[in-house]
Amino acid sequence: MTALEVIQQRQPGFKPRVGVILGSGLGGLAAQLDQVATISYDDLPGFPKAGVSGHQGALLLAHAGGTPVVLLQGRAHLYEDGRADAMAIPVRTLAELGCEALVVTNAAGGLDDDMMPGSIMLMTDHINFTGQSPLFGMPGDDRFVDMSVAYDAELRQRILALAAEMDLPLHQGVYAWFTGPNFETPAEVRAAGILGANAVGMSTVPEVILARHAGMRVAGLSIITNRAAGMSDTPLSHEQTKTNAALATDNVQRLLTAFLSGYGGAGR
Repeated sequence: MTALEVIQQRQPGFKPRVGVILGSGLGGLAAQLDQVATISYDDLPGFPKAGVSGHQGALLLAHAGGTPVVLLQGRAHLYEDGRADAMAIPVRTLAELGCEALVVTNAAGGLDDDMMPGSIMLMTDHINFTGQSPLFGMPGDDRFVDMSVAYDAELRQRILALAAEMDLPLHQGVYAWFTGPNFETPAEVRAAGILGANAVGMSTVPEVILARHAGMRVAGLSIITNRAAGMSDTPLSHEQTKTNAALATDNVQRLLTAFLSGYGGAGR
């Protein structure tokens, strides 16, 4: 039985319009929604084990206002087992369930002086520093995915408008993907900044590539949990990531709840 079949068996007829992949510390978004069903990744063939603290490892079906949604509480990272395609089945399953859009979230280190820990950045583009793609070995010509509009402009405008209505500061910028699990060196951070990055992190980009391959529109939010290496005297750690993610959790959850509740699929 496939993951899709398990979900359809647990909740027949449920067809989400938007999928959300929740990064470190954002699992609490589920409490803001009208929950329908929760399924452990352990019960979904092909889904990864949640190997990082702060990632719960569960799929949640829910309603946000009148919008049916599916949340992935936790993701797999390249540094866990060296597989860039570890999230291929989860993302493909979201598309097969009916999701037309995917929202990705992550924790990231900030490069800009005005993006202090607790800030939120709307992703406008990304830089892949890993040299890896989740589409390696994929057959067929559709593996040659156009990434020139990886982050949907119309979805970004909706999120910006909601943030303005809430009087919620929202930065915009480019996210750079490094392999991890070690944090970047100051020289690597300087190089990323020279090349146009505003934040650095260890996730998200594979899911974005997979979502575009599956025909889904994408929006992305980064929680800035620390100044990137070399920009602060504070030692970097995953504990710092989890602690500082909490500074922005409420605002991100408010913003996502409003976005999901008002999602109408405009532009489709």
